[in-house]
Amino acid sequence: MSDPDATLTSYGMAEDFASAPVLGITILWHPQRERIGEQMLGPAAGGAIALNRFAPLFARAGAGHEGTPLGERSITREPVHIRFVVEGGIQIDHMRGKMGLELNGRPSSGTDGFTAGELERGIVIGLGSQVFVCLHLMRSLPRMMNVPGLIGVGDGAVKMREAIAQVAGTNMPVLLLGETGSGKEVAAQAIHALSGRKNGRFVAINMATLSESLAAAELFGAVKGAYTGAANSRLGWFAEAGDGSLFLDEIGDTPASVQAMLLRVLESGEYRPLGAGADARSNARIVAATDQDLGEGGFNQALRRRLEAFVIRVPALRERREDIGVLVRHFLEAEAAGDAWSLPFELLSQVFNGDWPGNVRQLGHAMRRVALDLQAGIVPVLEQSVMMPVVAVQVSGSADVGANAGAVAGAVSPRPARRKVSELSDDDLVEAMEKSQWQILAASKALGISRPTVYKLLEAHPRIRFPASISEEEIRVAWAACEGDLQRCASKLMTPAEALRRHVGIIGLVHNA
Repeated sequence: MSDPDATLTSYGMAEDFASAPVLGITILWHPQRERIGEQMLGPAAGGAIALNRFAPLFARAGAGHEGTPLGERSITREPVHIRFVVEGGIQIDHMRGKMGLELNGRPSSGTDGFTAGELERGIVIGLGSQVFVCLHLMRSLPRMMNVPGLIGVGDGAVKMREAIAQVAGTNMPVLLLGETGSGKEVAAQAIHALSGRKNGRFVAINMATLSESLAAAELFGAVKGAYTGAANSRLGWFAEAGDGSLFLDEIGDTPASVQAMLLRVLESGEYRPLGAGADARSNARIVAATDQDLGEGGFNQALRRRLEAFVIRVPALRERREDIGVLVRHFLEAEAAGDAWSLPFELLSQVFNGDWPGNVRQLGHAMRRVALDLQAGIVPVLEQSVMMPVVAVQVSGSADVGANAGAVAGAVSPRPARRKVSELSDDDLVEAMEKSQWQILAASKALGISRPTVYKLLEAHPRIRFPASISEEEIRVAWAACEGDLQRCASKLMTPAEALRRHVGIIGLVHNA
């Protein structure tokens, strides 16, 4: 039975639903940062959820209360209806009104369908202008568990923490499987921290860096004169680890000459330093990691089977999209950027909809750069050096946004010198907006001022208008004249393109912008 103080339930669901996953909604971003990571669990297949400002209720596992609605004024009272359809897909119905609704980086058409595969990957919903949530499947109840360093609220994170807690107290070797940057070393450190060896050393070795000629000496040690250049005896990594833990990263790249030696250590705990006349004994606990298939490429299969005594799969970040919000919050707070909590909606959309091929490590690098920008008072932007391919960003009303996302991310010029707002004329602002294709984020970067400051200048400009103040008839006429090209229409109306994109979706001019 689950502990009601440590689990989150909703809709009176059964405690065990591994065979019948239910719908989960996780808050990715909210102006109240403490709410990031809160969840609600909805019905199993066949049910429906109504999402608006006042419902449903979101809570954190172990919070001890029923929950709180999203509550933001930018979210309307009219609900977004989410329901299962045939073959495990999802349909999202949205009544066009004052609130913009973004689904996986694109504006809602009013009725949007998603396949079971898309739901499995997570559907990112942007509500209004400040809140993002992730719609995903849950096969186990959210549970609080103190596993150092492993941040996440979704199904994959829960299962990984439970597996680590299960095996940490044993002496079994563990094999961690996962892509580069997914957090395998963090998982290894958590195993060590939760074990009886936590007061011993945690020694990490990247096996791919060991040379064929010296690998045995580095791992097992050598006596003086054991090989050319061995002027002194040396301890190997096994001896260094002592009664602690030895983390063998990139185990698939272990030189063939030492794989049999590793097998012997795992089988008997014994090894022989190079040139020694007697065996030594290791009491170190072995944790290995790889992003390779050890069943291929000539890896020692007996060693593989020994390492596979307990296997933990570390999911890629794209497989745990519901965790991106709590990770972003963690990285920003770690860089003391918590007080500067204003991130552009467009940037957040890129972050939450991105593929992140470099996984958590890449996200961390990107957020550290964002934190530096926030601390310097510069509008943050994801540059090509830290940017991932994004699912969709706005580039044109008629272009393939997914195909052009990389081009937009890469079109990052050096930062201009910051300018005083008092030095900017009305014409300077119009020129910057034109050159930036009426994108506020790009214009703020071009001018070297913050995005909120650009907003204030736009609101005070005598010729620039926001779409809400332009008549629907004038928008329709301009849209037709520009043949649905968003940037041309924005330029013609002299209005920010992103706001226009949402507005044309609301009034029904475009269904798949």
